[in-house]
Amino acid sequence: MRSIQTRLQDTQSTQKKYVNHKVRDVELQTSENILLKVLPMNGVMRFCKRGKLSSSYIGPFDILERVGLVLYRSTLPHNLSSVHPVFHVSILRRYHNDGDYVIKWNSIVLHNDLQYEEEPISILDLDVRKKRTKDMKSVKVQWNCRPVEEATRETEKYMQDKYP
Repeated sequence: MRSIQTRLQDTQSTQKKYVNHKVRDVELQTSENILLKVLPMNGVMRFCKRGKLSSSYIGPFDILERVGLVLYRSTLPHNLSSVHPVFHVSILRRYHNDGDYVIKWNSIVLHNDLQYEEEPISILDLDVRKKRTKDMKSVKVQWNCRPVEEATRETEKYMQDKYP
């Protein structure tokens, strides 16, 4: 019985050790500049060359006050009035002036849940890859709000189905 309890305590302590590495304490000051995390709508998964699920940020906005332990009230412009102005710390990021990761918030249409839909601007390249039994056609697509360097490869069939 005693050995079972010690083993359970050992596993719990190792699990706590792993969790504590991921926790970050972020305290923001009033009138500090922040960025808001926004995500593309379902359908366009790969829009950034840094990784499949990487998100982008809009801003900068000022912090008005701290509402709770992890909640902050922010100033938002008039065209984002449908978005609630209180945000969790996980959605916020400190603003640094060197941000290529910042999207111009007035160039996209945000929904109430801070998501936006990306649309293709142009097709930059067509590529045909031979598989064992069939040919796979893919196109290099430039999306709105993204520079040419962050164009993605999508299958031709997907693009024809999604954007006829």
